[in-house]
Amino acid sequence: MTALITTYSILLTIIAYIIGRKIYAKYPSPFTTPVFFSTITIILILLASGLNFEDYTPGKNIITYFLGPATVALAVPLYKNRKIIVKHALPAISGMILGLMVTLIIAFTIALAFSLPPFILQGLAVKSITVPIAVEITELYGGDSNISAAFVILTGVLGTMIAPKMMDKLNITLPFARGIAYGTIAHGLGTAQAAQESEFTGAVAGAAMAIAGILISCFFPFISHFL
Repeated sequence: MTALITTYSILLTIIAYIIGRKIYAKYPSPFTTPVFFSTITIILILLASGLNFEDYTPGKNIITYFLGPATVALAVPLYKNRKIIVKHALPAISGMILGLMVTLIIAFTIALAFSLPPFILQGLAVKSITVPIAVEITELYGGDSNISAAFVILTGVLGTMIAPKMMDKLNITLPFARGIAYGTIAHGLGTAQAAQESEFTGAVAGAAMAIAGILISCFFPFISHFL
């Protein structure tokens, strides 16, 4: 029975994502982005079928396992376009640092405006980096890892919903620039969205996601006493 549910969970995830991509290609909208659409679809189907998250977890873990090889595969287009990346490395890193500083400023502003407790502020401070790094940083400084993970996932979903249209409106069309934006603001989910635009955009987003994690890890000790 467990094997059947696991297979069902894997197929459900794959089919929901494929359908999400087809719908987004035909009706592009923040609410039809594959990540958002497939997430909502999976939740609704699980609820309708009487399955809970614990039932879905084994299948989710198998899919997550393949994220490692998929991430490593992003190194291929990075290597192919290494000259372009090296050429634009300085403005890219400068933009990433500025972007991460803005996310921190927004976190502090929200916390001050609503008098939020420190553990909420910690979660907001790491919301733009990937979950494993955010959880480790939060636990290292005595925060609530569940809160941090929730903010990271929410940021990723909102980033994939809003970023494409916003960059289109601002006439940001260069694949390199779009990849940096996706990876910096929406980590892994943003990288998945970027990969749909082009292999190169996805590779740049993956690199930006990794660098953003490193930068926040370096910055966090200096801002932790403000949290």
